[in-house]
Amino acid sequence: MFKFLHNNLNVLDLERSLKFYREALDLKEIDRLETPDFTLVYLGDGGYTPHQLELTWLRDRKEPYNLGDNEVHLAFGTDDFEAAHARHEKMGCICYENEAMGIYFIVDPDGYWLEILPI
Repeated sequence: MFKFLHNNLNVLDLERSLKFYREALDLKEIDRLETPDFTLVYLGDGGYTPHQLELTWLRDRKEPYNLGDNEVHLAFGTDDFEAAHARHEKMGCICYENEAMGIYFIVDPDGYWLEILPI
């Protein structure tokens, strides 16, 4: 039996990414591992779910990550879809909307798409 624990995203600017995930999705730092070569930061939603997002910052990395066709994404649900949409619209991070499906996507500082849907 397996338990789903976290997803990882590599980020170019750790502080910029932490600010984005805090402001856009209310994620908070749960744990951190610092090494001479990299830093791992685990973010959580305050206990609503046990799932975590792991941000990896490689200290020597200078160029943006190649996300290919960027077909992989993470999904976040919200019980106040209209307020979330207004927040993300104000932040300027909405990159795609599908009104027929009732969802939209935001983009983080590294170009990762994050799906927002009502729950």
